[in-house]
Amino acid sequence: MFKFGNIYIIAAVAVIGGALFGFDISSMSAIISTQAYLCQFNQGGLDSDGKCVGPTPDVQGGVVAAMPGGSWLGALVSGFASDRFGRKTSIQIGAVIWVIGSVIVCASVNIPMLAVGRIINGFSVGICSAQVPVYITEIAPPTKRGRLVGFQQWAITWGILIMFFICYGCSYIDGTAAFRVPWGVQAVPAILLFCGLCVLPESPRWLAKKDRWEEAREVLALVHSHGNADSAWVRREMEEIREMVEFERQNADVTYFELFKPKMINRTMIGVFTQIWSQLTGMNVMMYYITYVFTMAGLASDDGTGVLLPSGIQFVINVVMTVPALLWMDRWGRRPTLLIGAFFMCLWLCVNAGLFATYGKPATGNHNAAVSMSITGAPAKAVIASTYLFVASFAPTWGPVSWAYPPELYPLRVRGKAVALATSSNWAFNFALAYFVPPAFANIQWRTYVIFAVFCAAMFIHVFFMFPETANKPLEEVEQIFDDTKPGAIKYIGTPAWKTRNTRAAVLKQERDQLASDEKIDAAAHKESVNA
Repeated sequence: MFKFGNIYIIAAVAVIGGALFGFDISSMSAIISTQAYLCQFNQGGLDSDGKCVGPTPDVQGGVVAAMPGGSWLGALVSGFASDRFGRKTSIQIGAVIWVIGSVIVCASVNIPMLAVGRIINGFSVGICSAQVPVYITEIAPPTKRGRLVGFQQWAITWGILIMFFICYGCSYIDGTAAFRVPWGVQAVPAILLFCGLCVLPESPRWLAKKDRWEEAREVLALVHSHGNADSAWVRREMEEIREMVEFERQNADVTYFELFKPKMINRTMIGVFTQIWSQLTGMNVMMYYITYVFTMAGLASDDGTGVLLPSGIQFVINVVMTVPALLWMDRWGRRPTLLIGAFFMCLWLCVNAGLFATYGKPATGNHNAAVSMSITGAPAKAVIASTYLFVASFAPTWGPVSWAYPPELYPLRVRGKAVALATSSNWAFNFALAYFVPPAFANIQWRTYVIFAVFCAAMFIHVFFMFPETANKPLEEVEQIFDDTKPGAIKYIGTPAWKTRNTRAAVLKQERDQLASDEKIDAAAHKESVNA
């Protein structure tokens, strides 16, 4: 069967799995403030103006959190599925599950049915979000790896934006079709993902791990040398993969417990906290509940659609500001990008907290309890501006890097389960925060921003002291960064994390020199075969 070998086509199809999460974020944030949704799932009766109040803050938090709750379980299970069935097949399994969940969500008539459908959708997102980065990491060249894995985050932002405009258009439809149509349409990208993966190759490193050496060679040739399986580059890459596979087979079968042994615990914690910190920035919470923030800033209309267009601006910013990372993330390196993002996000969160604390007033009337504050005039405009700047700070930093960084930390033998564990922690904290924010806005109000600002300050310190630079290093070479000197004492080889550097210039020079050498070798071999 024909297979595409262009690495950008491979990445573009695979990261549709990320778009599924984006569709979910946007479909909830754009719908939860509309009257059609509030009346269908109404628990609070009618307010003083005769409008539906909708679910209570606790229940709304639970509905939103159902998806990341399912994602936590899906991410953990994906490690076993990926090791057994392959990276590509496990993503296809996730696509099928997403379609099933979308059907249930679309047909929901009450809150329990909606929550069950979102749990199933989350299970799918957990599988795809964990294994898409692994798949791309194992098939991409080192100097393009960060950019290509970063496409996952860009796909998420596109999913958010596309679904937002679908929801915005459907908000003018009368009745429950205003939210059923978007929830049904979100099954389409999963169908495209499943079909698109049918014409993509499997990970060569997974094939080698399963002793399918000839297939692994064919994939490397297809993706990296225009189908020439006898090129010097393919031979060298196969030798490196063979050495790593044979070395890893001397060890016992991989379990999750191995990730917490002395030789692995350091990088396990780095990978896990990369995903945890990406949630504790508050970005996904900002996406889910942005309509609450803009309602407090006075942008709401009677039917709940007045906040949708300002929310759409935020989603556009998210898409556009992810592009610089795709172009230059491998040049910037992982550490500087994470540090700069943490600093600026902390700054804008502090600005919002200060504005609400100084100029905000308690909201009046019988309404959604999570919309607990009201701010008007110039301070309200400043809240909106700093919210946009917060998104612009996350999009080119923690957004793409949090997906690209963890798969680079681990050896092949444990990579599937290690990335699954890291991604599961992402979804565990996504679940907790999605449930936490509506009651937090209702009870501690502007102090919610202070909590996330403190998290951003903590992640800056953690990254500075503990996260080494992995950009542009071959996956087999990253193994040399970590070393255990004795049981219980773990350190980096050579220099501490804050002194590690991005070696992009050296790697590019080495690749150019190696390419020239490979061309000479191939030319000599061709000449010898002709003479013979």
